[in-house]
Amino acid sequence: MPRASNKRVLSNLDGLTSSPPDAPLSPPQTIARISQAQGKNLFTCSLPDGSTMLAELAPLFRGKAWLRRGGFVLLDTAAFEGRDNKINALVVNVVRNEKAWRKMEYW
Repeated sequence: MPRASNKRVLSNLDGLTSSPPDAPLSPPQTIARISQAQGKNLFTCSLPDGSTMLAELAPLFRGKAWLRRGGFVLLDTAAFEGRDNKINALVVNVVRNEKAWRKMEYW
């Protein structure tokens, strides 16, 4: 099976991360700010209520998306509910066009 070209993968990733979802966020999903990179696709994120949690980057974004301290991500806490480890959430989307995301009612 031929692999997709890098340009096509990056353009798909750009379309996914620059536009916010139209539907409101489901309850296990929340927008958080990245506090610190822990390494190996792990990030400490601060939630709107002031608490922090450890989140893992989804395989879709690994090696393709740059996440830096102070940036925003969309977390899904339901992905790690049944597991017994320190990771509490999964990064399911990266906020790149912050102005467009802030205009949505769920921000």
